[in-house]
Amino acid sequence: MLLIESFAPADAVPAETLTLSFELRAKCRLRTHLDSGEEVGLFLPRGTILRGGDRLAGNDGRIVQVVAAAETVTEARSADALLLARAAYHLGNRHVAVEVQPGLLRLAADHVLAQMLAGLGLEVTEARAPFEPEAGAYGGQPAHHTHAHAEETGAKLHLFGGAA
Repeated sequence: MLLIESFAPADAVPAETLTLSFELRAKCRLRTHLDSGEEVGLFLPRGTILRGGDRLAGNDGRIVQVVAAAETVTEARSADALLLARAAYHLGNRHVAVEVQPGLLRLAADHVLAQMLAGLGLEVTEARAPFEPEAGAYGGQPAHHTHAHAEETGAKLHLFGGAA
């Protein structure tokens, strides 16, 4: 079984791919299979969220590229930025993971939230697409994050002051 415990440089040339849903990309300990069918074990730092395009280093020197799997999602569209902001506010108030794109909010498929978004006036559809939600404003990883975490750098976070 291939063992992966670290990230590779973003410019490393991948020899393998690993396609995972967002739910699985949010796990730091995972036993799964590469797209080639080979078994792989992920043992990454706690709190790691893999993003499509990330490169991982296998214990045998191979580079594995993460691919965000297409999954069933709810998409809410509007050309009205204020309406999108209102919808994002209501989703955030419910602690829903949301991917934000121009004119689009994408979330894991949920018929109750789809009804709420339609009730706010957005065009709501169900689709199959990769899901890359925002990481969060308080220490989360952006879409193309670095891999230095507070625990690794020795930084201390204060409730209202950010990094110390």
